[in-house]
Amino acid sequence: GSARKYPVIYMHDGQNLFETATSYAGEWGVDEYLDSIYKRGKKEAIVVGIDNGNFKRMQEYNPWEFENFGKGEGDKYVAFIVKTLKPFIDKHYRTLTNKSNTFIAGSSMGGLISLYAVLKYPKVFGGAGIFSPAFWTASGIDSTVIADAKKVDSRLFFYAGGKEGDSMIPDMKRIEKEIQTRSGSPIKEKIDPQAKHNEAAWRKYFPDFYEWVEIGRASCRERV
Repeated sequence: GSARKYPVIYMHDGQNLFETATSYAGEWGVDEYLDSIYKRGKKEAIVVGIDNGNFKRMQEYNPWEFENFGKGEGDKYVAFIVKTLKPFIDKHYRTLTNKSNTFIAGSSMGGLISLYAVLKYPKVFGGAGIFSPAFWTASGIDSTVIADAKKVDSRLFFYAGGKEGDSMIPDMKRIEKEIQTRSGSPIKEKIDPQAKHNEAAWRKYFPDFYEWVEIGRASCRERV
């Protein structure tokens, strides 16, 4: 076989990425998109979809306690990705293992935990897709950004729809601004005024994220 190696995108809510039949909310169409870029000769990537635990999504994807969902398990979850899952994937698949080829992405609670992963492991993830982030569930997100954003040098893609509730876009813009004042990280913001909180919207803007974070293009700033 070929010895080519590939960048990796770690994505949450794995049930909803590839297959409508197994999803609980429609799918992102990630596999169709990857097929289409392969045909066009663009840079491909390995996408690792991590299923969420039954009924535990609100804890798994939140580092903080929220309402009646109990203690947040977000710290354990991102540590699992970095310390257990990534070494396993790197051992068993032909991956480019360095920061500029390692990405993380998700929506809603998955958008929140994607940003948190970059804040906590700034040397691991070179970029994040932060789709419709549920910052309203995250009591400690501002203090974490204020404390940790200065260590982050990664490409951050923020997306929100205009029909996702009153706080979605203002919350997202506030967090973006807090990052911008502390970090030199390139930030791209995409807002679709007509879009609701659903897989159809995230599917539509996944290619924008993929192209903007420059999958497959090593950062010139990074020493490998």
